[in-house]
Amino acid sequence: MTDIETVMRTAPVIPVLVIEDVAHAVPVAEALVAGGLPVLEVTLRTPCAFEVMRAMRQVPGALVGAGTVLNPRDLDRALEAGAEFIVSPGLTESLGRAAVASGVPFLPGTANASDIMVGLDLGLTRFKFFPAVASGGIAALKAIGGPFGGVKFCPTGGITLQTAPEWLALDNVLCVGGSWLVPTGRPDPAAIETVARAAAALRR
Repeated sequence: MTDIETVMRTAPVIPVLVIEDVAHAVPVAEALVAGGLPVLEVTLRTPCAFEVMRAMRQVPGALVGAGTVLNPRDLDRALEAGAEFIVSPGLTESLGRAAVASGVPFLPGTANASDIMVGLDLGLTRFKFFPAVASGGIAALKAIGGPFGGVKFCPTGGITLQTAPEWLALDNVLCVGGSWLVPTGRPDPAAIETVARAAAALRR
């Protein structure tokens, strides 16, 4: 199984996807993969999210994970749907222990030093910084990350194609999460691929 470090280093941006129609899953995944963004985070914010993951898993080159995983029950359902990595907006001991025990690559959300320390106690060193902009932005991540030299982050929340390079320039950032790549509604695969290519070309 791929480890979370490899997942984070695969591309500079992880698309954060809210897919409301299973019929959109394959076209979106194909466009993102073609554009150079193979790591796909399907958020559990819609009733069809698990079906979307199953459909996207069939796209060659796609590495499909579940986002907005809130508890061990969500974790179990995501794994049953074939999630290859797990992302959470926060971190609880019960979810952390269940994820570690499962062996799945796990990226828990953190917004302060205490969250990071809880993760470190569980053996975790890779985190999602969320919500990145609302939690104080780059200055906050620099300050919070300072005492934790070996910890690396994927900032997510409020980041755009224009601001992503500032985040990616930080030594403790391996990638960023982006919801700007796929607008809601019927997808335009050509437009998605174009935006994905621009994101994939960002330097780290």
